[in-house]
Amino acid sequence: MKTYLKIHPDDLVAVALAPLSAGTVVKIQDQTVTLKEDIPQGHKFALADIRAGKPVIKYGSPIGVAKEDIPCGAWVHTHNIKTGLGDLLTYTYEPNGMPVTPTNELYFQGYRREDGKVGVRNEIWIIPTVGCVNNVAGAIERRAQALKTDNIDSIAAFPHPYGCSQMGDDQENTRKILADLIQHPNAGGVLVLGLGCENSNIDVLKPYIGDYDEKRVKFLVCQESEDEVEDALKLIEELVQYADGFTREPISCSELVIGMKCGGSDGLSGITANPTVGGFSDLLISKGGTTILTEVPEMFGAETILMNRCENEKIFSETVDLINDFKNYFKRHDQTIYENPSPGNKKGGISTLEDKSLGCTQKSGSAPVVDVLPYGERVKTHGLNLLSAPGNDLVASTALAAAGAHIVLFTTGRGTPFASPVPTMKISSNSALASKKNNWIDFNCGVLTEDTTLEQLSEQLFDYVLEVASGSPVKSEQAGFHDMAIFKQGVTL
Repeated sequence: MKTYLKIHPDDLVAVALAPLSAGTVVKIQDQTVTLKEDIPQGHKFALADIRAGKPVIKYGSPIGVAKEDIPCGAWVHTHNIKTGLGDLLTYTYEPNGMPVTPTNELYFQGYRREDGKVGVRNEIWIIPTVGCVNNVAGAIERRAQALKTDNIDSIAAFPHPYGCSQMGDDQENTRKILADLIQHPNAGGVLVLGLGCENSNIDVLKPYIGDYDEKRVKFLVCQESEDEVEDALKLIEELVQYADGFTREPISCSELVIGMKCGGSDGLSGITANPTVGGFSDLLISKGGTTILTEVPEMFGAETILMNRCENEKIFSETVDLINDFKNYFKRHDQTIYENPSPGNKKGGISTLEDKSLGCTQKSGSAPVVDVLPYGERVKTHGLNLLSAPGNDLVASTALAAAGAHIVLFTTGRGTPFASPVPTMKISSNSALASKKNNWIDFNCGVLTEDTTLEQLSEQLFDYVLEVASGSPVKSEQAGFHDMAIFKQGVTL
């Protein structure tokens, strides 16, 4: 097992892949370094003397600036390094993206809907238009389990606190996300549950939904019903009968859409889990499929990598706007743009936002960026897409599902049990987490520090994704978890 790693030839730091003790002699290529202090797993140590004010290099790029002189062999972390990022920046398009070489088509067992869309689950969803009916939705979900058939994967409600007392973009966001989920092909049937007096009531929501199949989507206004639970159960029985008619069939993975997200990251996330997802992304795109990368604040400091992979100047300009619009969102609320990483990130070895972002963007692989999606917009272009959404795990994962992701790949170094509206696969950056939280983790990338290559592990992940797309449940599904969250930006009335 490797115990340390220098990621890029130009790096001034290496990463401990396992805990290293003070006095350990590290040999990297023709260099010998004696560690001056204990280095926790996932943390960095200096490979050369770094003067105060000079950049600290990792991934071949600056991850910050030394706050003091850092001697060779010293622990490099928040106590002696700070972000080197500034405010809004001006960018120049310097394209260096290379198209992904096509590979042979593969298939998974999915559901072909009547409108031609493809789903990887056959579920019944109960979607409230407003938080006032959340408890009613939950009661309907519990009672409806008796109606479930072997061909229905689950019957689930998606409570949320919004749909009323909202203004401007907040109200638009709620309506768009709800409409996106109502139209999501993982749902064989949908009950839209309204109250009746809310801002985003069913009549207001319908234009956002657009054309829909009346056999697949049913509506119930609670204020117009004498017994809303009993009436809802009758509608769900109809939805179950309709959805029960769908069966799995071979579908090309070119129709698969996969969201990519990380959370609870550690110092190994950018070395093991995120590069593996990046390799998976390239592989899926090589077969005509689609991936979506989001959490814009965790692109800050690595955004030029994505910008220069944009397939044309229009996409480049949209990516610049994606980054600067999010920075301006921080500024409008008088918040520090670079108030990141989180306490858990820091404990895991991530020192600055550049450190986090350069690791985070590894999930994008090497494919060209083909489109940039505003929050709430559905994917329309095959290949690598960027989606506007914050770093918050539940909000970003819901945004990926609303954009059309069939499955979300979620890398983590700390672990998390949450779910999203679609299967949410937890991918660990280290083997200790995979062993400790086996009830959360679906796929372990910690083996990349042992005897597995990145290419092998990416192919294994690809095979596993096809298994999940074909019906194999992930751990959060086995636990019965379904979550959703909507991006809240403004005033609540």
